[in-house]
Amino acid sequence: MYGISAQVSVYPLGQEDLSPSIDAAVGEFERHGVECRSGSMSTVLWGDDEKVFPALRDAFREAASRGHVVMVVTLSNACPVPGKGGAGAP
Repeated sequence: MYGISAQVSVYPLGQEDLSPSIDAAVGEFERHGVECRSGSMSTVLWGDDEKVFPALRDAFREAASRGHVVMVVTLSNACPVPGKGGAGAP
């Protein structure tokens, strides 16, 4: 069990409305109990790796069930957790 953070961007391809795929992915993070903060370009999430990895998998599956998507994920065990201080933390 390791504390990790991830920055996730979901890019729906060829979909008239982008929101359903993106909202489905964020909904999975919340359903898994992973803390997250969404911005205009990406969502940052953090927590125990045993929650984060299944949440990422299910987020991709839910987004992809609505059409073609690309999901870009950057993972870290070193970046500060949002709100906890440190360089680069909001």
